[in-house]
Amino acid sequence: MKSVLLIGMGKFGCILGEKLIGMGDEVVAVDKNEEIIDTVAPLYTDARIMNCMVLDHLKTLDVSAFDVCVVSIAEDFQASLEITSNLKDLGAKRVVARASTEIQRKFLVRAGADEVVYPDQDVAEKLAIRMNSENVINYIDLDAEYSIFEIELPPKWLKRRLADINPRAKYGMNLLMVKRGEEVIANLDGEFVFEAEDQPVVFGNAEKILAFANKKGKK
Repeated sequence: MKSVLLIGMGKFGCILGEKLIGMGDEVVAVDKNEEIIDTVAPLYTDARIMNCMVLDHLKTLDVSAFDVCVVSIAEDFQASLEITSNLKDLGAKRVVARASTEIQRKFLVRAGADEVVYPDQDVAEKLAIRMNSENVINYIDLDAEYSIFEIELPPKWLKRRLADINPRAKYGMNLLMVKRGEEVIANLDGEFVFEAEDQPVVFGNAEKILAFANKKGKK
């Protein structure tokens, strides 16, 4: 369980906050809009109506006590930049800030953000991947080259042992786990046999896995 200070309760902030609460985290929601806070307050550990651009207001939040501070403001980049900088000056352990462009990312990093996220870009990239590969269910980028993919079971893997398929040697991908309905099978050995409902979760070079999913996965 983590303690999270969430500043900016727009659509992204509300979705993030609900997910964090659902995972058991303690979340303090902050927004300068009274109507928004009145609406979301029952969901959170605490909710404050506050203009975090005012340094004296920000000081009352004891930001150093939180594991993570998230600046999820989208419509006012100057506010996001100043709040990020002030959070670090006040001793915030970790600051995650939202950006819309690469230029914004650079300024937020310079202001002290430990991590910068691009919600719109991330959604667009994932949609583009899914649109171009019907065999990819989901994926997570680890860096510019490597990703984790959840893929549809290639037909030629059905009823075959993992040792016979050997995806690492043949396709350059590591099998991390297999999703079988609601079950997650993580302890895999060479005798594991793939069933029709299985969805392999694999790790490796993103281009190679996409090529496999788009071409070999259809054979």
